[in-house]
Amino acid sequence: MNSRNFARLTQYLYDTIGIRLPDTKKTMLEGRLRRRLQTIGLDTLDGYIDHLFCGGHLATETPLLINAITVNKTDFFREPGHFDYLVETALSSLAAQGVRKVRAWSAACSTGPEPYTLAMVLDDHARRCGGPDYAILATDIDTEVLATARAGIYPIEMLDPVPAAMRRAYVRVPSDPDRREARIAPELRSAIGFARLNLMDDAYPVGEPMHLIFCRNVLIYFDKPTQKKVVSQLIEHLSPNGYLFLGHAESVHGMDLPIEAVSSTVFQRTGVARGCRQVAASALQAV
Repeated sequence: MNSRNFARLTQYLYDTIGIRLPDTKKTMLEGRLRRRLQTIGLDTLDGYIDHLFCGGHLATETPLLINAITVNKTDFFREPGHFDYLVETALSSLAAQGVRKVRAWSAACSTGPEPYTLAMVLDDHARRCGGPDYAILATDIDTEVLATARAGIYPIEMLDPVPAAMRRAYVRVPSDPDRREARIAPELRSAIGFARLNLMDDAYPVGEPMHLIFCRNVLIYFDKPTQKKVVSQLIEHLSPNGYLFLGHAESVHGMDLPIEAVSSTVFQRTGVARGCRQVAASALQAV
């Protein structure tokens, strides 16, 4: 890919999904696009740029381009301290506020381990402590990982971090020992709504304010202005005294936001910034 086309593509990606790719990432980007080229029968990356921008395929090709280049590393019970805080502190605080149904949002859910972990923790807490009920929204920009998440089928070894009692309660293992995969229990799958959402959009159509928002290990791919824009919009959809969970490598230091740190990369909303913009949930693109 020549330098002009690389610059054009990376600027488009920055404008669309907020990820800035420097010249040092050129080889990585080219490698991730090779399979896409093979799929659509193109020989060169420069030909792909023409296909994208000059061939009238921009609208239909953009989601597939995003699928090809996004990183989707995820695990069950990743950063377990967050879930300890959720059970030991956050849920008790929400119950004391009179919350009877916890609304949670996994804002970059990838293939699904994060929202399913949330569902396990919330359901287990409800069983042991008598409530509250819960509903989870799980969104991502990548349509392929959303399809995987909705199916809820994973290699058995990927479920190793799930505590044994929760595996017994929430994971369905096939009777055939040669099938090295398992499926999340239907009652958890039905508690989660999956939809496509781009965090770079000007509005997030997620409906009512959320008590819990998990947006972890996403901000690290954005520059500071984009980080502040995204976090500010997430806060607008956080209920008063609701909780925002970020990745352990992420920081909002110096952003002057209406949240305060209450634990390691856990923040609580302290005031109403500009009001929660209500947008009909039906506007989300379900998968």
